[in-house]
Amino acid sequence: MKSFHKDSVDFIRSLYGSGFIPLHRPIFEGREKDYLVDCIDSNFVSTVGVRVTDFEDMVCEFTGAGFAVATVNGTTALQVALQLVGVRGGEEVITQALTFVAICNAIASTGAKPVFVDVDRETMGMSPHALRQFLSSAAEIKDGRTYNKNTGKRFAACCPMHTFGNPCHIEQIVEVCDEFSIPVVEDAAESLGSFVGERHTGTFGKLGALSFNGNKIITTGGGGMILTADPELAAKAKHLTTTAKIPHPYAFIHDEIGYNFRLPNLNAALGCAQMERLPEILAAKEKIALAYDRFYSPLGISSVRARTGATSNHWLNAILLDDVDRRDEFLEFTNEQEVMTRPVWRLMTKLPMFSDCQHDGLPHSLWLEDRVVNVPSSVPDDTLPPLKGLKRE
Repeated sequence: MKSFHKDSVDFIRSLYGSGFIPLHRPIFEGREKDYLVDCIDSNFVSTVGVRVTDFEDMVCEFTGAGFAVATVNGTTALQVALQLVGVRGGEEVITQALTFVAICNAIASTGAKPVFVDVDRETMGMSPHALRQFLSSAAEIKDGRTYNKNTGKRFAACCPMHTFGNPCHIEQIVEVCDEFSIPVVEDAAESLGSFVGERHTGTFGKLGALSFNGNKIITTGGGGMILTADPELAAKAKHLTTTAKIPHPYAFIHDEIGYNFRLPNLNAALGCAQMERLPEILAAKEKIALAYDRFYSPLGISSVRARTGATSNHWLNAILLDDVDRRDEFLEFTNEQEVMTRPVWRLMTKLPMFSDCQHDGLPHSLWLEDRVVNVPSSVPDDTLPPLKGLKRE
């Protein structure tokens, strides 16, 4: 096993070179500096600035979403999206326990409580089969609204996630939720550039949420975005994230509780430059994923890849080891060699603030928790083609 560990480190260094190798770092080889300077020169560095709208338009064009509203991070995008579909205090939101904590924090911020169903091993995203089984036994519909038989609380929303950029079975999840009159909010934070067929993740549910954190496939430093096809929801999202202020030349009039959640122009300037290179970044990421497959497959190590009919952005590459002991040995050795690897998140049900939440047993989630390891997935230096044909605005 030590030989396997060393061979892995040597292979990863063949991709990324010497020194410390992070799990995923941003890449700034486009117009980022130019756009930041333009933004500073304009004096519009906060939420009022043309780059915010430009960034939203670029994401709409790429994803096919009808509308996009930029926020300060992915968690706030999720929080507002949940509020927009009607989630209120004392209600429940169905999600997965194998996830980053952001979605559960967003649920809690509305005053609701998460309920967890299992994931598929193939996608590591919510299992539509597990969802249907859970709702068939736990749900009852009264007056067009769906309630939890065990708690009497309404199931106000369902939030599946596209784990590491690999699309879950979102079409089937939406189908199940439609049968039970539960709106879907997609956690697409990790999946910009991922598709099911020709349709981009984050556009299947009533709303979706993206993240542009520093470690995402493109970054604005910190940032998020709400996607929707509904013009009324889009307008409401922009209103809520701009302190619910009524437009007026000089008066301060706010008509409900709102949030200072809009993305600043400086961050959006970064995002515009990053979006210009997204297709090239995705192509480079696909090559990295293929290189990992070619290295690990002959060793009998499985990689987590997109399901049939879907395309992954390959944000974070993941491998499956035999058990928790081998996982921990691998993590210890690689990190000691300054090659950053990490396990999948600890299940939400094992965190103190969510330990009392209802769940369905989570057998696949528990199995994956013991085996999944993320390996370095950045775009290597000098991989992207030189800037050609890009015109500075």
